[in-house]
Amino acid sequence: MLRPTILGMLASAVAALQYGTTPGGYSAAPRGWNSFAMQSLGMTYNQENVITQCDQLVNLLDGYGYDLCSLDSGWSVGSEGDEYGRITYDTSVFDIPTLADHLHDEGLKLGVYVVPGYFESDANKTIKGTNYTLSEIGNGHNNGMSRIDLNYSHPGAQLWCNSVLDQFSEWGVDMIKLDYVTPGSPDNGVDLLADNSGIVKCYHSAIAQQDRPVRLDISWKLDRNEPYYSIWRTNADTMRTDQDLNGGDGVQTQWSTVQRAIEQYREYIVQVNQNYSTLTIYPDMDNLFVGNSASLSGITDTQRQAVMTHWVGAGANLIIGSNMTAIDDYGLSLLTNDLVLEIADFTSGYPMRPTQGNSNESYGRQGQVWIAGPNSSGVAVVVVANYGNSGNNDLFDPTPIKGSWSYSFTPSDIGLDPYAKYVVEDVWDSDGGFTVYGNSTINGTLEDSAVKFWRFTSS
Repeated sequence: MLRPTILGMLASAVAALQYGTTPGGYSAAPRGWNSFAMQSLGMTYNQENVITQCDQLVNLLDGYGYDLCSLDSGWSVGSEGDEYGRITYDTSVFDIPTLADHLHDEGLKLGVYVVPGYFESDANKTIKGTNYTLSEIGNGHNNGMSRIDLNYSHPGAQLWCNSVLDQFSEWGVDMIKLDYVTPGSPDNGVDLLADNSGIVKCYHSAIAQQDRPVRLDISWKLDRNEPYYSIWRTNADTMRTDQDLNGGDGVQTQWSTVQRAIEQYREYIVQVNQNYSTLTIYPDMDNLFVGNSASLSGITDTQRQAVMTHWVGAGANLIIGSNMTAIDDYGLSLLTNDLVLEIADFTSGYPMRPTQGNSNESYGRQGQVWIAGPNSSGVAVVVVANYGNSGNNDLFDPTPIKGSWSYSFTPSDIGLDPYAKYVVEDVWDSDGGFTVYGNSTINGTLEDSAVKFWRFTSS
C-alpha cells in the first residue's frame, strides 16, 4: 500500500481553512432532527408525532450532541398572524410553548420554520408597541406566499422583526430556519424578489436584542458572490448550500441527489476559500438521511456511510431527517461512532476542502481526496471518495466510465508535511489503521460510492 516517492506538491504550504465563531456566537453547526422528510412521506404533522420523534433523540442519542428538534413548514397559521401581525402557531395541531417546555425538560432545543414578509391580510394591524401599521412597512410586493415583503428603510420593519422574535423567545424557540431567501432559492414556484437579503439582517438584529441565544439558519442554495456572501456570513449561523435533499419514489432521498449536494458543497467551499481563510458561517447540506435502512432512506449502507462521512467532514449541520422510530443498528452505529463525533468536533474548526480539480468551478470528479486541517498540532482529517457511475454522471468531468476508482497520492500532495511521520486511524475500520511518511504514496481502489475516512496525527 505504501511506497517512497519524491517530495509532494506545494499544497503543503497552503494554510488550512478554518471556521470562526458565527454571528450568533456558535462554534459548531447544530445536531438534531427535522420534520420535513417525514412530513413529505405522509407523517401526520402534529405535536404528538413530533414529540414521538424527538423523544427518540433522547432515548437513542442522549450524550451525543443531537439536541435540536426542528419543525419545518406547517406548524404556523398560513393565512394571517396574531392581533399584531406576528407569526403564530396553528392551535389545531401545535401548542408551541408547551412543546418547548417538553423539549427543554428533556435537554432538547426547539427550532421553527419561517418565510419572509408579513401576511397581506394583516396590512391594517399595528406592530406591537408602535403606532406603525404593517401596510406602512411593506414595499407592496406580494412574494407569492400571501405575504408582503418589507421596506427595510422604514424603522417599523425592524420593529416588526423584533416583535416576532420577542414572541418566539417567550415561547422558548432556540433556532429559526428562514427559507425562501434571495439571491438564491431557485425553482421556488412563487414570486420572490431578486434580492430579499434584508430579511436576514432584520432577523439577525432581532435575535441580537434578545436575552437568550437563537440560531439563524438561512435557505436555500444561496448566492455565494459578494456582497451577498458577506451578508450571510455576518448575519446568519448556517446557510443552505443546495436545494432539498429529500425526494424519491416513497423514500427519503436517492444517491444522485446526495451526489448533487456534495458537488454543491465542493463548489461552495472552493469559491469562498478564494477570498476567506476563516469562515464565520457553517454549511447546511440539508438533512442527514443515515438512520434508516435502504427501504426507507433510499440509499445503501455504503452510501449512508458516505453521507455521514461528507456531512461530518464539511462541519455541516447534522440534522437527521430519518424516521427516529425506525433507526436500525447500522444507522445508530453511524450516528454514535465515538471517533466520528471526535472528528465532527475537529471539523467544526476545520472544514474539509477538495484537493483535486479545483480549477473546474462547475463539475466535480468521480474520485476526490479531501482534507480538513491540519491544525497546529499536525492533526488532519482526510476523506477519499468514489462517487461512482450509478448516480448522476452529468455532475462529473470527465464522465465516469466504470463504478470503481483507484487513488494514489502522498500526504504532502494534499497539504501535509512531507518530512513528518503520521499515524493514521481508519474511522470505519478499526483494524485498518497504518503509519505513513509525508512523502510516501497511499494507494488503493474504491468501489462505487465507497469512502475512506482517516484521521492523520503527526508523531
